[in-house]
Amino acid sequence: MTKPSLPDLLHAAVAAVGGTERPGQVTMAEAVAEAIDDSSHLLVQAGTGTGKSLGYLVPALAQGERVVVATATLALQRQLVERDLPRTVDALHPQLRRRAQFAMLKGRSNYLCLHRLHEGVPQDEEEGLFDPFEAAAPTSKLGQDLIRLRDWSDETETGDRDDLTPGVSDRAWSQVSVSSRECLGASKCAYGAECFAEAARERAKLADVVVTNHALLAIDAIEGAPVLPQHEVLIVDEAHELVSRVTGVATGELTPGQVNRAVRRAAKLVDEKVADQLQTAAEGFERVMELALPGRLEEIPEDLAYALMALRDAARAVITALGSTRDRSVQDEDAVRKQAMASVETVHGVAERITQGSEYDVVWYERHEPRGGAAYRPSGASLRVAPLTVSGLLREKLFTERSVVLASATLKLGGDFNGVGASLGLAPEGTTGDDLPVWKGLDVGSPFDYPKQGILYVAKHLSRPARDGDRGDMLDELTELMQAAGGRTLGLFSSMRAAQQAAEELRTRVPELPILLQGEDTLGELIKNFAADPQTCLFGTLSLWQGVDVPGPSCQLVVMDKIPFPRPDDPLMSARQKAVEEAGGNGFMAVAATHAALLMAQGAGRLVRATGDRGVVAVLDPRLATARYGSYLKASLPDFWYTTDRNQVRKSLAAIDAASKAASV
Repeated sequence: MTKPSLPDLLHAAVAAVGGTERPGQVTMAEAVAEAIDDSSHLLVQAGTGTGKSLGYLVPALAQGERVVVATATLALQRQLVERDLPRTVDALHPQLRRRAQFAMLKGRSNYLCLHRLHEGVPQDEEEGLFDPFEAAAPTSKLGQDLIRLRDWSDETETGDRDDLTPGVSDRAWSQVSVSSRECLGASKCAYGAECFAEAARERAKLADVVVTNHALLAIDAIEGAPVLPQHEVLIVDEAHELVSRVTGVATGELTPGQVNRAVRRAAKLVDEKVADQLQTAAEGFERVMELALPGRLEEIPEDLAYALMALRDAARAVITALGSTRDRSVQDEDAVRKQAMASVETVHGVAERITQGSEYDVVWYERHEPRGGAAYRPSGASLRVAPLTVSGLLREKLFTERSVVLASATLKLGGDFNGVGASLGLAPEGTTGDDLPVWKGLDVGSPFDYPKQGILYVAKHLSRPARDGDRGDMLDELTELMQAAGGRTLGLFSSMRAAQQAAEELRTRVPELPILLQGEDTLGELIKNFAADPQTCLFGTLSLWQGVDVPGPSCQLVVMDKIPFPRPDDPLMSARQKAVEEAGGNGFMAVAATHAALLMAQGAGRLVRATGDRGVVAVLDPRLATARYGSYLKASLPDFWYTTDRNQVRKSLAAIDAASKAASV
């Protein structure tokens, strides 16, 4: 039998999902197939509307080897497992003569733990376990959530938190879930045979396509013990998020509260002398943290070094004691011991990592301001440690034993893929060498006509934004733009404080335009309400820059208050910038400008989501027009028609508003 052609397979899949075949999608599918065939790697930029999920799924399914698809967002995981994969598998079955199996796999804490549900939660203050269902008042929100979880446990087939709608609070979920470190293991657990997490792992072992998230991919790479089944092809979608997700997984944290929890959990299981040693070390650590000032620690201060060594040594003694003592008087001792061990091992691991002091780690103090802007609380301090870069880790763990395809709408920054490639551990495209992964970058374009559908407006006449400075002229400009657009505005701000100030001011200035503010409701509700009413505006920060998909007349003006460079006092970003400079590179361009370009490309991508969309991206920061790096940032954005003419842009917005109103009559 002749092998079915890739265009025929793609055509069948596109028809099955009710989509439209795009030239960019065909180009992408052919490039993915080629990368898989010759075991090379591909970075592919596919604009919104290209149909990139089918662009990689079809060639991956056609080659017949096991594939892992890792995504950053829950929305895309759901789309793949509930829509794209079932329809594509059905459509390809007649031609491939086989029906690929697929499964979703997440970290253990995403699944309901039946042991926790039925036996209770190890409690810090008393021996044994307590029943959260009895402890929580049935009328409280926590009590209602727990009752719903218990009912849901009888009907769910997956135990996956994301299948529970509506969801429950993190606090409620923590009562019925465990981390991989806290898990007893299927062979030791009375509920091992029914375990949802184990069932998900078994399904993944049998599947041809495993859909997971970036965090689990990072854990699989970092911890050495394989979590994902063996696979020949890795596809990373939303790949612009990968470095920050891997950095997050590789970041350690110590807080006084966390250390004290570990002390309480271990105290009932080890002898008094060992417990007291950890208690004393915890008190010493807390005293140091009370005086901690936020910022990077280029060298570990003597008092902190002493406190961490005491904590490390005491935690090691507790770990040894936990492994060799038994106390049958403790109810469900195995679960209590496992949770205590997990807590103490985390404390030991972070304390040891910081005291060992690697040149490849960045250490800093952070303080968390309570809501409402009140004074700092001593308990709000944390000590954090993160890798200076994850590029070496990714090069070694990701690109050595399989073909990797990285896909996103924003990978080509400043005109090429080398910036993103470097962050992933890849040498500049075309560089050859014995240990260098072979890769190529491909931009398949977008089905949208950006110059006709959108305008990029830079408010060149505004004053240059200063850190925490008054931006009255920016608020005047924003007011006029929103009035010209008749609402329909997504406001993307570089800080939550700026978003709050703008919302407060504009609610007074333009009361006829409802303004929603991130944090005042769940993100899902805010986006739903924003999409439902064209006059409504939505203001917010980071997650809105890449989490909003509102085609049509409700989003016709996307405003960025300023270029989203990292804060100058961001310890990790400033350390990365300094490291590039010390190696002879341009730290500002490699770190700060790349970070800003990625966010601006994502933010500008909120405007045009469908072929009929029209609108304006307004950047209220004159530096985009006047600074030398402005051309690099502009080259990272969609190819909109560009202007700095404020009168022209108001006329255009008014015309777009009038056309939308006429169309809705």
